[in-house]
Amino acid sequence: MLTYALRRILGMVPTLLLISVVCFVVIRLQPGSFIDQYLEDPRVTRETVELVTRQLGLDQPAYVQYLTWIKGIVTEGDFGYSFVNGRPVSSLIWERLGWTVFLAVLTLLVSWAIAIPLGIYTALNRYGPGATILNFFGYVSLATPDFLVALLLIALVLNFGGTNVGGLFSPQFIDAPWSLAKFLDLLNHLWIPMIAIGLEGVAGLMRQMRASMLDVINQDYVRTARAKGLAANRVLWRHAVRNAVNPLISLAGLSLPSLISGTIIASIVLNLPTIGPFLYDSLLNKDQYVAMTLLLFSALLLLVGNLLADLALAWADPRIRFE
Repeated sequence: MLTYALRRILGMVPTLLLISVVCFVVIRLQPGSFIDQYLEDPRVTRETVELVTRQLGLDQPAYVQYLTWIKGIVTEGDFGYSFVNGRPVSSLIWERLGWTVFLAVLTLLVSWAIAIPLGIYTALNRYGPGATILNFFGYVSLATPDFLVALLLIALVLNFGGTNVGGLFSPQFIDAPWSLAKFLDLLNHLWIPMIAIGLEGVAGLMRQMRASMLDVINQDYVRTARAKGLAANRVLWRHAVRNAVNPLISLAGLSLPSLISGTIIASIVLNLPTIGPFLYDSLLNKDQYVAMTLLLFSALLLLVGNLLADLALAWADPRIRFE
């Protein structure tokens, strides 16, 4: 397995180089540039525009800008500077990465903890009223955008006189040191983004688990285990669930890029300090090095997620071997 993992990691290098070229071309193809805002301002002179263009390196040919960016990443770990505030891109991403990972991992864990039991229940009781109701709400959840759920929850809280909406902390706790009061304030704010972001994931995972269970419980090895007189719970968890969960492991690996782009609109509506709105602002402001780095980071997460999913599948299912 170690050899396989090393081979996959080495294979990521040319893939990421190709993706970096695609990211650069895509960002360059969007109309206009960061300098346009200066051209539209009558108070800014032509000399100032030319000076800013030279300082940002936008007067150089496109291939020179790309090679300079890649060289900085490979040799120094430098992803460039933001055009908007002049700060290093890596520091700007690092400021938002912690809360992004925290919300994404917490939402993923809660979604799995809820969706897997519901998927098992709806598969084993597919003709019962409870399963019918859960499937109906699953369809509704899949069809409802996360930002609409966020707006409905905000309206519900405000109508009941609540104030813990938007962001993760109340204004007095944003820059305050950690304390029990700040932790409780975080919990009071956290449930809205958890529901808004995780509801669609719960519905999708539940339906995937239900479909996998319906396929597995009719397999020969499950019927054989029952015929041998094994306990029903052992047949369910050791034979059926253990094999039905494999597709969900693959889905978990593919969900890593959602750390950046999966919940942009909901994060904007809820004013969350995550990377998604940061990517949106960089595209809006034509902040090319920030946008390219975030797109490249998203691709890296996809490659890493696929690798982790393959390794997790091999650990969960002994039948899987790497050649």
